[in-house]
Amino acid sequence: MSYFIEACCPDLSSVRTAVQAGAGRIELCEELGIGGVTPSETFLRQALDVAGRVPVNVLIRPRGGNFVYTPDEVEQMLRSIRMCRVAGANGVVIGALLADGSVDIGTVSRLVREADGLDITFHRAFDESADLAKALEDIIGLGIKRILTSGGCPTAYLGRFVLRDLVLQAAGRITIMPGCGVLPSNLDEIATITAATEFHGSKLCR
Repeated sequence: MSYFIEACCPDLSSVRTAVQAGAGRIELCEELGIGGVTPSETFLRQALDVAGRVPVNVLIRPRGGNFVYTPDEVEQMLRSIRMCRVAGANGVVIGALLADGSVDIGTVSRLVREADGLDITFHRAFDESADLAKALEDIIGLGIKRILTSGGCPTAYLGRFVLRDLVLQAAGRITIMPGCGVLPSNLDEIATITAATEFHGSKLCR
């Protein structure tokens, strides 16, 4: 069975591999060891050249660590979105939380407005939210197209039944995209249990 795969790519080599393997979309980042941060403009433009017709969505994250951002970091993310638009990226991958673990609706609204017209994914800040079901509704209300999530668990496989419930709750209003630890060896089981239609991983196109 074939699946729609978004390949997480932290370098040009992985972009080339993803393109050759038939990835449906690329999520571009750097410093994957800390969960990924926004790539440089130079890297983004090189990756767009290598990707060709494969859409490239760019992680918008100014640093590793938590997802509670200062005003300066929010401005940095807004500038990064503008950089992605000018460079020709297909979309952006965003997210922010408040200290109580709820979605930072004010900040995310600003990011969504800045990204108007681009494809938008809410990243795995979702998995650190205090209430996944409420966070899902908040993100739907912001008009975001998809959520990258492991179901609040260390891996998507461990969270596969939570992911199933999120897909049911979403009811077609938003795409739930399992990610983190999605491997060729467990993809079929995750897909069968969750009924998800898109999958994210760094090892699915090797």
